[in-house]
This record gives sequence, C-alpha cells and structure tokens, in this order.
Amino acid sequence: MTRIRDCFDMVVFDWAGTMVDFGSRAPVLALIEAFAGLGVTVEEAEARKDMGRAKADHVRALFEQAEVAQAWRTAQGGEPDAAAVDKVMAALEAPMIRLAHETAALIPGAADTVAWLRVEGLKIGSCTGYTRAMMQAVLSRAAQQGYAPDTVVCAHETPQGRPSPQMIYKACLDLDVWPLSRVVKVDDAEVGMAEGRNAGCFTVGVAVSGNMVGLTEQALAALPPEARASLRAEASERLYAAGADLVIDTVADLVPALEAEAARRAA
Repeated sequence: MTRIRDCFDMVVFDWAGTMVDFGSRAPVLALIEAFAGLGVTVEEAEARKDMGRAKADHVRALFEQAEVAQAWRTAQGGEPDAAAVDKVMAALEAPMIRLAHETAALIPGAADTVAWLRVEGLKIGSCTGYTRAMMQAVLSRAAQQGYAPDTVVCAHETPQGRPSPQMIYKACLDLDVWPLSRVVKVDDAEVGMAEGRNAGCFTVGVAVSGNMVGLTEQALAALPPEARASLRAEASERLYAAGADLVIDTVADLVPALEAEAARRAA
C-alpha cells in the first residue's frame, strides 16, 4: 500500500481561507476599513482580486485598479504612489490585527488533517501574506485550537512575496526539506497556485472555504444547494486555471486527496 509519506515530505499551508477564517474575511474587511478611513471606498470584489499577496503588494495592486486610483486622487489630492502605499499600510495594521484575531477560528477539519499528516511523518510549514505583527494573535489562537506549524513564513521576510516561490523556499530551508517535488502547497488564492507551481510543488487549491467563494460557513450553508454548487464550480475552475494540480473543497478533504494521489502515482 502506497502511503502519503512515500510521495511527500512536507505540506505548506496558507492561513486565511485555508486553515483559519472561513471565507477569508479578515483581510478584505481590514482593507475596506483602512481605505474608508482615508476617504476611499473599496468594494469587496476589488479587495479580493489580488488576495494572497503580501499586504503592501496587495495595496499596490489595488492602486493599479483605475477606479481605486481615481478615488484616491479625489480623496487625498495626490497620486497613488509609494508614499500612498505607506499611508495605507499604516492605516491597515490596526484593523488587520483586530480582525485577524476575531476570525482566527480554525476551519473545520484543519487540526485533524494536520494531526494525521504528522502521524504520516510529514513536516508542516506555513506561509502568509500577513506581516509578522498581523500574525501574532492568529498564531496564539490557532495553537490554542491545536494547530502550530513547524515554521511560519510571513510577508516581507523574503525579498519577494507571492507569486514568487521564495516563502516556500524559506520554509523548506527552515525544515531541511528537498526536493520541492516532494512538497505540497495548499492555498485558497490564485496567486498561491502560482506560488506553488513556481516552486515546483504539488499544488492544491481550496475552493469552498477561501477567497474564491468568500462566504462564512454560515452564509454558505444558507444558500440553496444549486447556488453552492455553482460557486464551488466557478472557484474550482479559477484555481485550476491558476495552476492547481488538484482542487478540494476545504482542508478537511486533503488527506483522502493526497492518499488518492499517492495511489495514482503507484499505479
């Protein structure tokens, strides 16, 4: 019988929308709040477009959207330049820390999935678009719920963030894991799929609990079955198009998916 450990040595998980914060709400709400405090209205769809990038990169990407850039000029009387990015980042830290803490409940099945992977002998890495300051409350709350990865790589701790593979490279260096073909990257954002593929990892997209659908567990459950199926199908299609080798609904589905992949390779 082929086991997961016969194919893989480590799983690198994203955080919001993948392991905590069903619907990846915190970063969206924090960005909207930070911009609003500076007189700029940012819509949820605009905030979600480049989710998964390091937060400063995400702000730069928002400024590349014409409507956001024009709203900034109108409200602030200046160009959305490097100084503007710094201004938004300063406004973003407090709501990001507050909301990240409030939404840091583990996604159902996350702790059990990690426990099973550890029994299999795999190492557990993680990387995030959050800064280290933004992650502190998340790390403590996750640990209280039974999830403490072997390493955590935060935004700006590598020269480049996603879609570059550098955060995954750092996680592999931290845990002495190679080759990258024996690493699994699990993420809910399109830029995370690109990150995993660029690193040479087996890349797994998370369709239902993350940024692609963007709903809390309760809001998702309240939808008619056909509406849920439609959202899942659209999210899966986008994740595959972004480079996913495999797409699952939530992290609770990861172990059977990796067992199936191990069996497929053995066959």
